[in-house]
Amino acid sequence: MTERLAAIVTGASRGIGKAIALGLARAGYDLVISHFDFTPTGAADESAALETQRALVESGAACRMVRSDISKAADRDRLVQLAEEAFGRCDMLVNNAGVAPTKRADILEASEESFERLMAINLKGPYFLTQKTANWMVRQMQANPERRCRIVNISSISAYTSSPGRGEYCISKAGVSMMTKLYADRLAEFGIGVFEIRPGIIATDMTAVVQDKYDKMIAEGLTPIKRWGRPDDIARAVAAIAEGRLDFSTGQVINVDGGFHLRRL
Repeated sequence: MTERLAAIVTGASRGIGKAIALGLARAGYDLVISHFDFTPTGAADESAALETQRALVESGAACRMVRSDISKAADRDRLVQLAEEAFGRCDMLVNNAGVAPTKRADILEASEESFERLMAINLKGPYFLTQKTANWMVRQMQANPERRCRIVNISSISAYTSSPGRGEYCISKAGVSMMTKLYADRLAEFGIGVFEIRPGIIATDMTAVVQDKYDKMIAEGLTPIKRWGRPDDIARAVAAIAEGRLDFSTGQVINVDGGFHLRRL
């Protein structure tokens, strides 16, 4: 019987994170998934995360779910501790959790509060969750040299594309891009691959509010492939990494954007 692996996926209750978790389950991983959902009235909401957990269990994976604000050290500690207690290993970390500004504001008017919120969730959280998990991965691989551990950071085309109406988001994703390079460099000696997946315009709750705008832009040729991206497009890229197909390509940026990055004339 093939040994099942274990992965941590943040922001996995819906959208891209849910698709990634399901893809990893199909690839033979058990899961610890985190979320930090709220109802429209501001109450904690477990419904989407529980539905994702049910879908993972139905697919044959073991799954533990935890409500976790990755900007908080105690919540990051609790997330990793759950993986240790549940599975005793972590072969894959996917830093997917992220937020957009609550309100888009011109860079000349945007608030410090919004900037700090996005930096804490989109950059500080993944940076230090990776630090903690990577140290555990190093210990695992020293004890079990046959193991292969991998880390994936979900960034965005906003890492290099200017959107002055949400500058704090762009800067946070540019930071994730550099974070990937730093960890890829530092962890290479241990055989831990670190990768950046850079989604384009993907159909999720976050982009639903600008659907009409992007429908028009895609139809007019914004991307060579004239359709919205789907969460499963991202999940397939993560699965390729999880299956070891890119183990000699640490630090690589994988654009999943319909060709947006081609910068056509």
